[in-house]
Amino acid sequence: MWGEKEKKKELGFGQEFYTFLGKGVDFKGKAQFEGTVRVDGNFEGEITIDDTLIIGESAVIKGTITGGTIVNSGRIEGVITAKSKIQLLKPAVLIGDVHTPIFAMEEGVYFQGECDMGSAPKLEAPMDHKILSNGQGKTIPKVEQKLEKKLETEPLSR
Repeated sequence: MWGEKEKKKELGFGQEFYTFLGKGVDFKGKAQFEGTVRVDGNFEGEITIDDTLIIGESAVIKGTITGGTIVNSGRIEGVITAKSKIQLLKPAVLIGDVHTPIFAMEEGVYFQGECDMGSAPKLEAPMDHKILSNGQGKTIPKVEQKLEKKLETEPLSR
């Protein structure tokens, strides 16, 4: 019984999964990963990952990627779907469509495709709230609202 507790600790309790497909590796087909994965080689096909996919500068991926967070510095041709976010770091090249709630791209990245970030968040401002030309919001007292409305309908007489 005591030995079983020791084995559980040795088998990676608290350690993060990390898979690495190094430079010079060519892979075709379907791959499903758990934990964090880094790809620096060539991959053609479909990648599904529940956590983070890191694509290095030397990586070339052609196909479909579905994951949690995707960080790309290499070249991707295909469709990418991320539950959390997609981040493109220089010198990344992405030719294809993106589906994610958060999309970040550094200057110097090449992106050709469509980006779908889901439905737009609803902006519900109270009726007595105005957006000024400088982008600031301002709450207007009801008295000012009535005066503004009156000025719109009745011109000032001098």
